[in-house]
Amino acid sequence: MSRGSYILSRASNALRCYASYALSRCGLVHVSHMPLFVSVEPSAVCQLHCPECPVGAGMTRRTEQPYMPREVWLRTLRETAPYAHTVQFYFQGEPLLHPELPQMIAEAHAEGLYTIVSTNAQAMTPTLAEALVDAGLNRIIVSMDGLSEATYSAYRVGGSADRCRQALGWLRDAKQRRRGRITIELQCLRLKSNQQEWEQFRREYKRMGADRLVFKTAQLYGYRNGHPQMLSLSRYSRYEQGPDGTYHRKPTGKGCLRVWSGCVVTTTGEVLPCCYDKNHAHAYGNIMHQNLNELFAGPAAMAFRRAALRQEPAVCKECWK
Repeated sequence: MSRGSYILSRASNALRCYASYALSRCGLVHVSHMPLFVSVEPSAVCQLHCPECPVGAGMTRRTEQPYMPREVWLRTLRETAPYAHTVQFYFQGEPLLHPELPQMIAEAHAEGLYTIVSTNAQAMTPTLAEALVDAGLNRIIVSMDGLSEATYSAYRVGGSADRCRQALGWLRDAKQRRRGRITIELQCLRLKSNQQEWEQFRREYKRMGADRLVFKTAQLYGYRNGHPQMLSLSRYSRYEQGPDGTYHRKPTGKGCLRVWSGCVVTTTGEVLPCCYDKNHAHAYGNIMHQNLNELFAGPAAMAFRRAALRQEPAVCKECWK
């Protein structure tokens, strides 16, 4: 099927998705569509040891498949391209560690899919920056949570702020040389360790090579009695203190469009409801054993969506979408 012929199937799929979600809020849980976006996991490993990252802190189960095999990727692309509009090349590990990432992006781009990579940028090189731009990557998110080495390493343990600056510069130069349309996004977690640098980020992000700057609230573990990285400014935190002095998540509303509109495919081919299912506790099945349409509308998926509407799963209680 050509890229042009996907326009109608993608538009029809999107309408069915939003209609399905609207009906679910009225109590009728039914799915007859495919994902609008899919997050693929190029790599399940990372070279950093961020304390609040399940991979970096060793909180997730180990996998025998650190990198997504080509057959898993091609199966995912084949089944999603006629219906989806976006492929996100990230889940838990560091995507730049996959040696075939530019090729994967080029193949998704050839199908008319919008492509995004989120990275710590420690593995970036000038050659890789050019390859990503040439592949047609639409957006790259570079996570940088400190401008000095001290503030950066307070969270990104094992990484370098200077390496991030280099990566941003290489990406900007590649974009200019190759006339790429890539958007370079600098993302900073709002942490106590970098709170004093927020204004400096705003002043310097364009000079470093980014097109836009995004601040993101931080997910913390073991926050009930406070946390060293918890902000004193409640408006920028996911947590608030209760009358008994302990902390809890701020309410985020009911229901979740994401488990109707997308899914995650891991390096091993497991299909998960969303990026909060770090330990694959709610897997719908494996894309190498069943078609994605069977999994996405299957019994495991429907049971999870019904539970998600009531915010019953633990992953929903921790969600900040």
